Amino acid sequence: MQIQQILDDIKKIEHGFKHIIEAGNKILSAPDKRHFDVAKGLLADKNYQVRMLGTYILGQLAPNNQDALSILETQIPLDNNWRVQEMLAKALDHYCQMLGYEQCLQAIKRWLSDENANFKRAVVEGFRIWTSRPYFSENPAVAIALISKHKADPSEYLRKSVGNALRDIGKKHPDMIRNEIATWDLSESKTKFTYKYVIKF
Repeated sequence: MQIQQILDDIKKIEHGFKHIIEAGNKILSAPDKRHFDVAKGLLADKNYQVRMLGTYILGQLAPNNQDALSILETQIPLDNNWRVQEMLAKALDHYCQMLGYEQCLQAIKRWLSDENANFKRAVVEGFRIWTSRPYFSENPAVAIALISKHKADPSEYLRKSVGNALRDIGKKHPDMIRNEIATWDLSESKTKFTYKYVIKF
């Protein structure tokens, strides 16, 4: 199947990720190995589905391609479509899964120190149930601390993600989450905003 036909097909579907992933895997399985150049070209398309596809392909390439990772870190967070940001979250999770979550710990910390709220949110969303991932499943306190650090971030978009992530972790580790939020200063409005999402668990 030609790439143009693949693009025409994914543009017809407005919701979900499965069709994007299937399209990306078709492109990646093609004998033509210019996948990186193809992915970069897709990012300029006006259709968010095509940009999602480009992001997915870059995510698959990133574990072995530093240039692909660099685009994920710098260019994709600037995309204003939330679906593209969700695909970025999946791409970052895939990167860490391939290299090992513990081995990626410094990268994760660096990502969470980025100035772009979209990027930080993608990291949190990518590992939303962090304690089900290797390394973090044995070290839930590390995941909780990394996420909680952003409880008072200026971005409401990110704070909501932080609250939801901690709430999810609280289903498995309720006492650890209770101990964490017990230390929060709820007189600070941004922290209180995040707190309200956490305590829904």
